[in-house]
Amino acid sequence: MQAPAPSTLRITLAQAASRLGDVDANVDRAGELIERAGAEGSHLVVFPELFLTGYSLGQVTEDPSRSAVDPQLTQLGRAAPGTDVVVGFEEDGLGVHTYNAAGYYDAEGLRHVHRKLFLPTYDIFEERKFFSPGQSMRAFDTRWGRMATLICNDAWQAPLAFLAVQDGARVLVVPTTSSQSRFPERYDSRTYWRDITVFTARMLQCFVVFVNSVGEEAGLRFWGGSHVVDPWGRIICDAPDYEEALVTAEIDLLAVRRRRREVPLVREARLGLMAREAARLADEGGDF
Repeated sequence: MQAPAPSTLRITLAQAASRLGDVDANVDRAGELIERAGAEGSHLVVFPELFLTGYSLGQVTEDPSRSAVDPQLTQLGRAAPGTDVVVGFEEDGLGVHTYNAAGYYDAEGLRHVHRKLFLPTYDIFEERKFFSPGQSMRAFDTRWGRMATLICNDAWQAPLAFLAVQDGARVLVVPTTSSQSRFPERYDSRTYWRDITVFTARMLQCFVVFVNSVGEEAGLRFWGGSHVVDPWGRIICDAPDYEEALVTAEIDLLAVRRRRREVPLVREARLGLMAREAARLADEGGDF
């Protein structure tokens, strides 16, 4: 009989700045931070979006993309015994496409790769110029049960988190490079993100792990503020704004089941209804 998955998970938020375009330096830095977190008993270290390349890839002349199974990346899952890692990078999609991707790595190698589905190309963002959108939203198995990754703007699309939770995810990992808006009168990034992560955790009754970058790139200033939200919508771990930090939260994964028993919001998914209505809307011209 297979042993039950452990219920206590120590997650480290690696709120760190990248060197734009310098994959080797960023891999070395990631390894150092994983070793530090592992020495303190962390089971999982989460880095920001595109940590291994930096975000402003329009400023980079050399190709920084890597295969998801490149040895530089898979070695990060072995940087500290018993410590897994989620790290963002530019994925080489067989020479035709490149993706804004985040891989989950453990001692055996690549566990799962998520390719960003919604690429912002407005305000200060130009991602659709450099990346192809991913084509699937999947939860995946880890030693602690099922998780899912949503990269930055994916988390602003409520149906994706819904799909991930219905696919069994108890933890949503959200690597991000959120910067100050050049048009703060339109929206404040920090306020929006707090509202989104708290709402998602509370309504889908899961843990949300938000890890943002810090530092400056090509006129962008990333504000940090990484945090973890529990299934009640409470922020249980918080990193500072605008500073590098390595912050660890200990979460009880059984809390997800307890909360869903108290208030069974996610049980009545009506997936058939959702599929029928989504297909109708797509047929009527809503699939862009």
